Amino acid sequence: MSMKLSIIIVNYNVTKLLRNCLLSIRKYTEGENYEVIVIDNASTDTSWGDLIPEFPTVRFMSSEHNDGFAIANNKAIRTAAGEYILLLNPDTELEGFYMKDILDFADSKQDFGCLGVRMHDAEGNFLPESKRSVPDMFNSFEKLFTNFKRSNSKSYYRSDIDETAIAEVEVVTGAFLLIRRDVYEKTGGLDETYFMYGEDIDLCYTLLINGYKNYYYGKASLLHYKGESTIKDEVYLDRFYGAMQIFIDKYYKESKPMQYSFLKAGLKLRHKIEKIKLK
Repeated sequence: MSMKLSIIIVNYNVTKLLRNCLLSIRKYTEGENYEVIVIDNASTDTSWGDLIPEFPTVRFMSSEHNDGFAIANNKAIRTAAGEYILLLNPDTELEGFYMKDILDFADSKQDFGCLGVRMHDAEGNFLPESKRSVPDMFNSFEKLFTNFKRSNSKSYYRSDIDETAIAEVEVVTGAFLLIRRDVYEKTGGLDETYFMYGEDIDLCYTLLINGYKNYYYGKASLLHYKGESTIKDEVYLDRFYGAMQIFIDKYYKESKPMQYSFLKAGLKLRHKIEKIKLK
């Protein structure tokens, strides 16, 4: 019997959260044919090693350097045996026996790209990035700078789709992203030019360009302790705006030069403003 699912978790200094995540997987994926691969991205906190004896079936890997999210995932995926890959953040917890339903759903779709679920934070608030439109974050600079934000129902965070619905969307988040391994490999996987932001959007966009369909599966819920670890400092800003720059370089530079120069200037300005705000 071949392996159905490989769950890939990139850990960086969140041992306590990672442990809860692994416990939730153990609890809710009982009977499924799966493997879990944890890759530690050169955490300065080495206590993750204490989890190795506690989770004997989990495969632990470690990176010598913190190479960012994309590189770490790709490294782990190269060793994965599953027909499907699930990218999962260590600061999440599964909340039900829905893995089989999700995999059956994915199997039933002809051009299945990727899938995300309904996420909420520790207070129970729905996280809107669970379902998004194509990089509106990027191509809506126009809105950022000229303030003609049209109130169309198909906004960036697809508020026209019910939270518990199952629907086609353009972008889901890398905190929980299910994709077929062969499709992942065929479309090039996560782009390693990104360090920590934007690579999930990029992957979803690449899938769409290649004719695949992405889905939001609102029947399954996931707890996501969002941004506990994100400090909004200069490094964060550089990475965040750097990611947007990579994105527009990749998809706009050649095809939409006018828009590209406009976005590029807008990005620079926005980045500057945000930096000033920090001071």
